[in-house]
Amino acid sequence: MKTIRVVAAVICDSLQDKKRIFATARGYGQFKGQWEFPGGKIEPGEIPQHALVREIQEELNTKIKVDDFIQTVEYDYPDFHLSMDCFWCEIIEGDLILLEAQDARWLTKGELDSVNWLPADMELVDRIRTLM
Repeated sequence: MKTIRVVAAVICDSLQDKKRIFATARGYGQFKGQWEFPGGKIEPGEIPQHALVREIQEELNTKIKVDDFIQTVEYDYPDFHLSMDCFWCEIIEGDLILLEAQDARWLTKGELDSVNWLPADMELVDRIRTLM
């Protein structure tokens, strides 16, 4: 089975306080409308943190600071294996403009179950719940 390596940004309102996190709904493809943490594929020769900065700039027109590593999620979809490195992030410049996603929300800990998460992101949501 093909493995796809990606990164995910858990963008929070404050790295010190973490009251709200930013989630997006996919605007394309098989999982259109399901919710995820923004990010994308790691290019050959790229380290995860640089991939995350690049992807968030491309998808949300925003500059972020990549902070602590949260976890790597390993998930088998029917057609591929996903390996997703997840990091806490904070906005340093920009207004989170949706260039690819169809919707976005800031979610509190109590609102994490209010959206339909992609299967791979559910494991990350459970971990974040314990860290907020």
